[in-house]
Amino acid sequence: MDWLIDLLRPHNVSMASTIVLYSFVIFTGIYLGKIKFFGVSLGVTFVLFVGILLGHFGYEADGNVLHFLREFGLILFIFSIGMQVGPGFFSSFKEGGIQMNMLAMIAIALNVGITITIYFLQGGADGETSISQMVGIMSGAVTNTPGLGAAQQTFLQVNPDGYDVSQQMSMGYAAAYPLGVIGIILTMILLKAFFKINLDKETQEIENDQKSSELAPHRVTFKVTNAMINGLNMQKLHTILSVNYVMSRIEKPDGHTIIPTSKDELEVGDIVLVICSEQDEEIFERFIGPKIDKTWDMEQGHVVSRRVLVTQTEYNGVKLGSLRLHSAYQLNVTRVNRAGLDLVASPNLRLQMGDRLTVVGKLDDINNLARKLGNSMKRLNEPNLITMFIGIFLGIIVGSIPLQFPGMSVPMKLGLAGGPLVVAILISAYGHKFHLVTYTNSAANLLLREIGICLFLASVGIAAGKDFAATVFNVRGITWVGYGFIITVVPLLITSIIARAKYKMNYFSICGMMSGNYTDPPALAYGNKIANNDAPAVAYSTVYPLTMFMRVIAAQVIILCFM
Repeated sequence: MDWLIDLLRPHNVSMASTIVLYSFVIFTGIYLGKIKFFGVSLGVTFVLFVGILLGHFGYEADGNVLHFLREFGLILFIFSIGMQVGPGFFSSFKEGGIQMNMLAMIAIALNVGITITIYFLQGGADGETSISQMVGIMSGAVTNTPGLGAAQQTFLQVNPDGYDVSQQMSMGYAAAYPLGVIGIILTMILLKAFFKINLDKETQEIENDQKSSELAPHRVTFKVTNAMINGLNMQKLHTILSVNYVMSRIEKPDGHTIIPTSKDELEVGDIVLVICSEQDEEIFERFIGPKIDKTWDMEQGHVVSRRVLVTQTEYNGVKLGSLRLHSAYQLNVTRVNRAGLDLVASPNLRLQMGDRLTVVGKLDDINNLARKLGNSMKRLNEPNLITMFIGIFLGIIVGSIPLQFPGMSVPMKLGLAGGPLVVAILISAYGHKFHLVTYTNSAANLLLREIGICLFLASVGIAAGKDFAATVFNVRGITWVGYGFIITVVPLLITSIIARAKYKMNYFSICGMMSGNYTDPPALAYGNKIANNDAPAVAYSTVYPLTMFMRVIAAQVIILCFM
């Protein structure tokens, strides 16, 4: 059994031993991360702590292999996050998200400000805690692993020989992370007690608030009674009504149902099915006639409704109106479902791979359109590796561009973290305009993301484990935990009080905003548990994209300004 003992012994840096070490660290960390402490689990972050434990007992990996796996894992993780958040990144700046994102930026500024203040109060460059350690503590306090990776990578750009010093960031991160998760949840509890919040009342407020559904397609039936529009065709009607809508079907007085084209005319007595936004319903009621109750049976007669998948790459980025569905197929598209969100099927809407079109018309015509657009679920299961590696290639190039700013000793670079993140966001948001297929099903994206973060955390833990106990388990380490707790809680308390007292924001939305601001899924899980609705998740997704980007940049800027 000497071969087995040799394979599993510490200080063996052979390739087989390294793979065994990584596999053990990752599967053990993931398993332990599922264990809940007071209802909260640390998730995949436990991989870091298992890596530290093994590193402490002498297990190590070949330096070149460890460095490659750490950087490549970080790239995979960051790029997958960018592809996930990219489609909603720019829309998060619209009116509904401006307020939350503004509060999130205030929290980030406070995190950075408190970190720098503590650094100078404890002695600055002459103090016991260096700026690199403070950045690690800040990253752990706000539970942001990409920020840690970006800061380490930037530090090594400035100090190529400072690998051992960069591991101090990992130790600070590990010291601050557990109380970072607890601190977010504790702030939620304190906010509830301070404002004497009634959860049932907050739930009722969410249920009564229709803002989140106003822009979703809304089906409503009207009877044409306005004689002023008698004889008006669909084309002219669209020029008069400036809102987005689709007139899906018209039932004539004789009971005959048609799919309207641009030349079809409305007549008094017609019954029409309109797909529009809910807040526009009143416009149609005033312009066309009264709303009536009618059940449209799509399975009787020659008119049916079906969903068609866009899976042919040549239609990626094509405007819906350019398909000429009325003239070529005698069909109407009433709505488009994209990533679970229903959109009004306006002519200027650009199609993307994976879109699901709700099409109304004759079954044979729908089948012809389905063959043209692909309609193949199997095609969506194929990963688009070309786009992925084009993005990584461009991301590394962008991350290597030197950016000189006043006051910085060396040019700033987005690095192996920031570059792929920026490119992934841009590709996922605008790649369809260049006919790049950016669709990746959620399972594939999650797999890449989890593999990346596990490789990164395992590498960081194994490298930092050798000196972790001596550095952290002493008065100095306890001080780091205290620093991290202050960085976690104070900005959250300030921004959440502003959100509640000034903006009267719903408590569940504040919980989601806190979780998204610290990119913390365990805190979001707690918020979802007490809310029993999707308000925390909506707020989380609103601030998450911008927050993730800014935290990666902020960690790098601190390193560059103080090195």
